[in-house]
Amino acid sequence: MTKIAFIGLGNMGGGMAANQAKAGHQVSAFDLSEAALERAASAGCTRASSVAEAVRDAEVVITMLPAGPHVHQVYAEQIIGAAPTSALLLDCSTIDVETARKVAALAKDAGYAFADAPVSGGTAAADAGTLAFMVGCDEGDFARVEAALEPMSRITIRAGDMPRLEVAVGGSGNVRYGGRTADLEVAIAGSGDVSVAEASGPVSRSVVGSGTVSIGR
Repeated sequence: MTKIAFIGLGNMGGGMAANQAKAGHQVSAFDLSEAALERAASAGCTRASSVAEAVRDAEVVITMLPAGPHVHQVYAEQIIGAAPTSALLLDCSTIDVETARKVAALAKDAGYAFADAPVSGGTAAADAGTLAFMVGCDEGDFARVEAALEPMSRITIRAGDMPRLEVAVGGSGNVRYGGRTADLEVAIAGSGDVSVAEASGPVSRSVVGSGTVSIGR
């Protein structure tokens, strides 16, 4: 049983936290919404009165927050320094590249192991524990990251040391990711095919149209 702090219990985070509790972990959960806290408690999580209380004895801290400013504020002001430096910090929020890198730097400078772990999948996948995680972390931390994400995931892929992999699809299309990239952003709207394989540096692709996006082998 792992002591997990879960911060952010919205449409995605609520199901994710519930799956951690279902897997037998001790989950201390926090959200600003009383209704979200009640749902988490009914799913087996322990309510925390603050972020600091949630992370105080955590072995793993998972955040699923609405936007970049929330992530930066919570890490800079409430997690770093309050969580034990032995804790693994995982941010699963969908945020901008710049903020993701700033938060990673803050965590690492403070002596924490940190992983940028954005998800692919909607609320049904969050509830079912079948999300896909595309992780940026140090290679030596990946086994620990993968184990922490396992109750919530269908697949977990390490995409490099500290990427922010963003895949946005508008219109009809399929996305497949494989290989490792240092920094990859893909945006599709409309028809067209994109294939990026075994990239070793920054990659950016934008396609107008509808079709298939293949990133990897």
